[in-house]
Amino acid sequence: MTVKIVVFAGSARKDSLNKKLARVAAESVRAAGATATFVDLADYPIPLYDGDLEARDGLPVNARKLKDLFIAHQGLLIVSPENNASISSLLKNTLDWISRQDGKESGLVPYQGKVAAIAGASPGALGGLRGLTHLRAILQNLRVLVLSEQFALDHADAAFDADGKLKDAKHLSAISALAKRLVDVSAKLAS
Repeated sequence: MTVKIVVFAGSARKDSLNKKLARVAAESVRAAGATATFVDLADYPIPLYDGDLEARDGLPVNARKLKDLFIAHQGLLIVSPENNASISSLLKNTLDWISRQDGKESGLVPYQGKVAAIAGASPGALGGLRGLTHLRAILQNLRVLVLSEQFALDHADAAFDADGKLKDAKHLSAISALAKRLVDVSAKLAS
């Protein structure tokens, strides 16, 4: 069985540093022998969560599509921007909508039995590290096994070349090691 990993950034911005790191991470997942499905959240617009909207219209179509992607994969590699020492509102909204019950299907179904690796990129000196603490707590609450390893890319505004590749071999080695660990743990749990 080939392990399948969903890779995405919690940013919809076209030139997002986190999206660049997510693309590098997807390549690292593939290099580790797994299938990587790169998801750009800009392609899945979802309204802000609103209980009245949910009661009236049910789960938005794009939330259902993302939920189905999560269900079809064994692991998640999430690259999170840091906004005010936490995760982006886009990422939180996405995780919240995916966790909603849909008919008789529990909202935890897309998260149960999943393994996640988390990373972040920031122009600052901490690389988004403070936001990763919140992301870890949210995912653990959803019953996702979050790897203890993580990667925070500091000074990310100078970390990529014109082709979106990481300039520093140590950074590439770190994200590759995280991806390999995710693939290895996901494979063990899926067998």
